Amino acid sequence: MTDRRNDPGPEIEGLIRTIEPRLIELRRDIHAHPETGFDTVRTAGLVAAELGALGIEARTGVGRTGVVAEISGAFPGPCLILRADMDALPIGEQTGLPYASTIPGRMHACGHDLHTASLLGAAHALVSLAPRLRGSVRLIFQPAEETQESGAAAMVADGAAKGADMAIAFHNRPELPAGQVLLNRGASTASSDEFKVVVRGKSGHAARPHAAIDPIVASAHIITQLQTVISREMDPAQSAVLTIGHIEGGATQNIIPDSCMFEGTVRCRSPRSRDLAEAAFRRICEGTAQALNAAVEIDYARGAPPLMNDDALVDRAVSVLGYQFGATQVEPGTSFGAEDFSYFSELMPSVQIFIGSGQPGRDDRVHNSDYQPDEACIGQSAIALTRMAVDLLS
Repeated sequence: MTDRRNDPGPEIEGLIRTIEPRLIELRRDIHAHPETGFDTVRTAGLVAAELGALGIEARTGVGRTGVVAEISGAFPGPCLILRADMDALPIGEQTGLPYASTIPGRMHACGHDLHTASLLGAAHALVSLAPRLRGSVRLIFQPAEETQESGAAAMVADGAAKGADMAIAFHNRPELPAGQVLLNRGASTASSDEFKVVVRGKSGHAARPHAAIDPIVASAHIITQLQTVISREMDPAQSAVLTIGHIEGGATQNIIPDSCMFEGTVRCRSPRSRDLAEAAFRRICEGTAQALNAAVEIDYARGAPPLMNDDALVDRAVSVLGYQFGATQVEPGTSFGAEDFSYFSELMPSVQIFIGSGQPGRDDRVHNSDYQPDEACIGQSAIALTRMAVDLLS
């Protein structure tokens, strides 16, 4: 990193602070017109128009409704991805703000409106700073982060990651004061896999169970044994979660049914734990069903992988952002939530940066109908992204 004689920090801050009112205006526009899943057509159009006004050619329709743009430096070098998500949530807004959602049942309750505005702010600054960059910055505005069908996976399939060397994502964090920076070592979020199991037996009268094969009893045994995947097969340091959230079998009290179904989710914080969990899950379901003379059908669908932070990029971010903002927190990740930026982190060294968005006197959490983040985090996020790009591509 450059010493203070060549510190780009004041210049970056000046560029962002100049356009900060515009970034807040953009955020409020997006907030008032939330779009969910892949239906981010208006938001993508606004992003493309803003980039176009900067002279940046944007590709739309990437991964259905994503936007990709490239800012090329003056010298050859690596390609750095900066990614922001654009989609809202199916939540009715209860904030009462002047720029609250105008669409019933939809709200930017996770702050993706903040993210979109922040990355546009970084684009503004990086256009001015491009002559000193070695390499290029690829701006990725992604739909469908909050849905089961992943926008990141769709954009990767459409070539958004092709030729890139490293990637950075960021997320607002209302548990922290606005502008405070937090980084995780190792996994930032967990994988998110889903399963549906159908246990098949043989129906019969409840008074004559010997003439039937009871799929409910078999399911109960399987479900009990599945909990040992976590308690007896996983390294406690590589924790995981297995939850069954739905079970259904039979229609009345005096009939043993033909089948019983249960479904749920498995969350793991490392690729190795994920593989072990799936193998154990299948073995227990198949073995227990066979022992009880039942048959079993397993539908096990892998979703987003765990988001693994690259140690070297974490070290770089600690140094760079600590230099820019002061002390930067670093701690092991503990979240079992999922974040589909992990489809990028599977392919290249990556890091997710958390930027505080908490307002004084409030105790906000994301995915809440009264979520009111501090808009100061927009400028701080834009500064952080720009500073990381300048440092990594200098």
